[in-house]
Amino acid sequence: MEDPVSDIPRVIRLLTQSAPSTQRATIEKYFTPSASFTHPFCRTGSFEGSRWLIWCIYRWYKIMSPRIEISIDGIAYDEKNLTLYVNIHQIFRIWAIPFFKAPVSLVTVLRLVRYPSQPPPSSYSASISPNDTVDSFSYSSTSREKPLYFIQSQNDLYQVNEFFTFFSQFGILSGLLLLAQFVATALCIVGATMFWPISWVEQNVIGGNREKSIGDAVRG
Repeated sequence: MEDPVSDIPRVIRLLTQSAPSTQRATIEKYFTPSASFTHPFCRTGSFEGSRWLIWCIYRWYKIMSPRIEISIDGIAYDEKNLTLYVNIHQIFRIWAIPFFKAPVSLVTVLRLVRYPSQPPPSSYSASISPNDTVDSFSYSSTSREKPLYFIQSQNDLYQVNEFFTFFSQFGILSGLLLLAQFVATALCIVGATMFWPISWVEQNVIGGNREKSIGDAVRG
């Protein structure tokens, strides 16, 4: 990628909505050979050749759900740390389970590496047309004015209720979890009300975490 913020939406759609050959070409073009993938259901680790495992994961993902609806709701780029944060909403369907539908939201954290002008070793510079077809494979030998960015790791982060959506038809488990979360909030209110003297001591005697401990305050 030359511009991670502008390029990543198309990369994500090629990974999730394209034909098998284009999907593989996308992984080989934009991921480093030692890239890692982390998800609540699976992970690859990082080692030379681990990119092949990422291809297997994405291939099985598309086999389970050949038609995936996906939208990108926001992108944040930490340029200093070479990290992309992508807010994604997707509807995941499993063809073998009638009426199953899992609308979930997640944040994908992509850690990048930057190369001055050449792709990393063993990385193909595949030409992918606007119609999502693979035209050719070749090693890049042309010089570029802009540096190139490659994905070193992908970490998909789900809220717990989103995670349960994959296991629960009609949102039953997600609904129960939502109720439990509201109950936990009510308990926080009770605890904050009953133990307000501790907050008073922290504010008026201790002065916060970094001033001194409760033991120091008691000893004077």
